[in-house]
Amino acid sequence: MAKIYRLNRNFEDTVEQKKTQEQSDVFTEFMIMSRKQNINKITKEEKRTMSRVLMIGAGGVATVAAFKIAQNPDVFKEFMIASRRKEKCDDIVNAIHKAGYNMDIKTAQVDADDVEQLVKLFSDYKPELVINLALPYQDLTIMDACLACGCNYLDTANYEPKDEAHFEYSWQWAYKEKFEQAGLTAILGCGFDPGVSGVYTAYAAKHHFDEIHYLDIVDCNAGDHHKAFATNFNPEINIREITQKGLYYKDGKWIETEPLEIHQPLTYPNIGPRESYLLHHEELESLVKNYPTIKQARFWMTFGEQYLKHLDVIQNIGMSRIDEIEYEAPLADGSGKTVKVKIVPLQFLKAVLPNPQDLGENYEGETSIGCRIRGIKNGKERTYYVYNNCKHQAAYRETGMQGVSYTTGVPAMIGAMMFLKGRWRKSGVWNVEDFDPDPFMEQLNLQGLPWVEVFDGDLEL
Repeated sequence: MAKIYRLNRNFEDTVEQKKTQEQSDVFTEFMIMSRKQNINKITKEEKRTMSRVLMIGAGGVATVAAFKIAQNPDVFKEFMIASRRKEKCDDIVNAIHKAGYNMDIKTAQVDADDVEQLVKLFSDYKPELVINLALPYQDLTIMDACLACGCNYLDTANYEPKDEAHFEYSWQWAYKEKFEQAGLTAILGCGFDPGVSGVYTAYAAKHHFDEIHYLDIVDCNAGDHHKAFATNFNPEINIREITQKGLYYKDGKWIETEPLEIHQPLTYPNIGPRESYLLHHEELESLVKNYPTIKQARFWMTFGEQYLKHLDVIQNIGMSRIDEIEYEAPLADGSGKTVKVKIVPLQFLKAVLPNPQDLGENYEGETSIGCRIRGIKNGKERTYYVYNNCKHQAAYRETGMQGVSYTTGVPAMIGAMMFLKGRWRKSGVWNVEDFDPDPFMEQLNLQGLPWVEVFDGDLEL
C-alpha cells in the first residue's frame, strides 16, 4: 500500500549538516569577504585563468568528461584532474594523449573528504570552475572548499549521506545564499539523469508547452556486457539507489512505494519493449518545484531479469547493507592471529564486482533515455517525447568507456562549457533547468548525444 511521503527539510538537525556547517564557517567566511571586496578588480592573471578547470574524480564518467574537454581546447584552456589516487588521473591523461589529443593536462592527488586538502589544491591551482565527478558523499566538502577559495562549482549527482540512502537537494540548496554572497555559481545535477532530463524538460516548457501536466523520465539500458553481474557505474552508489524505496509526485504530494514495487513494460526506440521500474530520482524534486503546473512526475528505469535475480540474492545475504559490521580478520603476516575490523558489506561487495570502467570493450547494445511529457499548448492537449539513444561500442571507440559513462560525462563537459562561455553563469545554487536550455541542446547534437523529438505520439503512460 502506497503512503504519503514528505521530503525531510529539517536537514540542520542532522549530524552531517552540523559537521558541514562547522567546516564551512571555518574555511569560507574570510575568503567570501575578501572576494566581495575585490570582485571588480580583475587582474590580468585572473582573466588568463577564467577558462581554467579542475575536475575531481577519475572513474568512467570523469574519463569521458576529460576526453570531451580535450576535444574542445578552444573553450578549455587549462585543465587539471585530481583524485585520491593520482596514478588513475595519469592513466586518463595517457589515454587522451594516445588517442591523439595534445592538451597539456595536469594531475594531482587529493582526498575529497578533506576540506583542508581541497582548499590547498584550489588555492594553488586557482581554477575558475571545479567539476565534481567524485562520490556524492563528497559534494558538501567540495562546495565548502569552492566557497573558501572563490571557485565556481558543478556536479552530476546530489549530495547523499554516507550512512543513509537518502537523496534530496535540501543540503545543497542550503548553500544558495553563501554562493550568492560570494558571487559564485553552483550548477547541480549536470549529468544525463539528473541533467539532460532537466534540460529536456526546460526545452519542452520553453518551446512546446504552455503548461506541463505529466512528466515521465524513462531510462533504458539495453546493453549486454557479458558479465554474470555488474553495475554500470560505482556499485556502491548504483545498488544504494536501486534498493531504496520508490518515490513519485502526484497532486502536490510525494508518494512512497516499496523498492521496485511499481513496474510496467515500455517501448524504447530501436530497442522495443522493456520492463520498466519506478524509482526515486532526485531531479523530480527540482522539476516539480520549478514547474508548478506539473500534476504528476515519475522516473522509470529498466533492469534485466538476471540483474534483478542477483540483486535479490545480494540483499537476502546482507551484502547490500551500508551500516558497519564487525569482522574478525586474520593478519597478513601469517602468524595466525586475528584482529577485529569494521567493514561495510556494500563497500566490500564493490571491491569484488567488475570495475565499471572495464566493461566497455565487450559491451554491446545501446541506451535510450528521454522525457515523455503531456500538457497544454494553445488550449489543446499534446504529448511530446524527446530522447537520445547511445551505442555502447561507439562510446567505447571514442573514449574507452561504455555508454552509461558517456551519457553522464558528455553533459558534465557541456555544462562546464556553458559556464565558461557565460551562458550559464549567475550567483547562487541552481539546477540545470534554471538556465536557458537552447545552447545546451545545441551542444548535445554537436558533442555526441543527438536528440530526437516525437510529437503527439502514444506515451504508454
